[in-house]
Amino acid sequence: ELAKSNILLLDSPTRGIDIGTKTEIQKMVIQLAREQHMSIIFISSEIDEMTRTCTRLAVLRDRRKVAELTGDDINSDRVMAAIAGGA
Repeated sequence: ELAKSNILLLDSPTRGIDIGTKTEIQKMVIQLAREQHMSIIFISSEIDEMTRTCTRLAVLRDRRKVAELTGDDINSDRVMAAIAGGA
């Protein structure tokens, strides 16, 4: 039951949906993390979505973690640098 879970895994939950619904899903994810104190693993290939939604972000390249960003380091420039190999 979702209400009793403390970890939620979401694999590309906003892929292929309209921007309004995408924004609502992102708001719900943030709300669950903040108000319900849930740990949420949010998988997405959309950098902007990740920078808006995450408080800690792992960057993977070739199935390996190449960077882990937190706080103010979570931004498009840092993510792109990590993807390019310059984290």
